[in-house]
Amino acid sequence: MNVEAQKRAAAARALEFVRPGMRLGLGTGSTAKHFVDLLGERVRAGLDIVAVPTSEATRAQAAGVGIALTTLDDTPELDLTIDGADEIAPDLTLIKGGGGALLREKVVAAASARMIVIADETKWVPRLGRFPLPVEIVPFGATAIHRAVEAASAAAGCPGPAVLRKGQQGHAFVTDGGHWLLDAQLQSIADPPALAARLCMVPGVMEHGLFIGLAHAAIVAGPGGVRLIERP
Repeated sequence: MNVEAQKRAAAARALEFVRPGMRLGLGTGSTAKHFVDLLGERVRAGLDIVAVPTSEATRAQAAGVGIALTTLDDTPELDLTIDGADEIAPDLTLIKGGGGALLREKVVAAASARMIVIADETKWVPRLGRFPLPVEIVPFGATAIHRAVEAASAAAGCPGPAVLRKGQQGHAFVTDGGHWLLDAQLQSIADPPALAARLCMVPGVMEHGLFIGLAHAAIVAGPGGVRLIERP
C-alpha cells in the first residue's frame, strides 16, 4: 500500500468503532479526511450519527457528504473522536496541529469519552519532536511571545527555534480562531509533560500541539497491514 492507501485503511478500521446514535468528533487533516468520506458513505446507507467538526474545512467536507452536524454548545459531551496525528509516541502522546486546527481539535478531544487516532506508519515514532511542534498564539505581542516560547522550550530541555508559520502571499497563517502559529523545531522532546506545562505558562499562548493523555487508542496502517495500539 502507498501512504494514501495506508491512511484510508486506518480510517476504514476506525469505522468499526462507530455505533448508531453516537455523537462523534471529526478531526482535521489528510487521514481524517478519508474517515469523513467513509463515514459519509455509511450515513448515506442509513447510519444515524451526529458530529462536531474540528475545523471549517472538516465542516464543509462533512456537510458535503451528508453528515448531520452539531456544535459543542448544543452537544457538549461526545462519545468518540476520530482524528489524525503528526507524530504518535508509544505511550500515545501525540503531536498535532500540522493542519492548523490544534486548538479546536484539543477542545473536541477533551469533550469526548474516547479518542482514537488514525495514521499511516510514518507517524509512529520512538520519541516526539522531529515534526515541528505547533504552538497557537495571539497576534498581539507576537515577537515577545515568540521569544518566550523559545525560552520555555529551552528550559524544558529541548531548545530550538520557533518559526512563524506563513500562509498565502507570505502573510502569517491564521487559524480558524483568528490566531497565529509558531512551529517549534525541537528535534527531540524528552519530557512532553514538562514542555507542555512551561508552554501553558506563557502569556499569549492559546494552546500547543502536545496531546497528552487524550488518545485512548491508535490505529496505524503500514505495508504489513493495520494494527490497533491501546494506551498502556
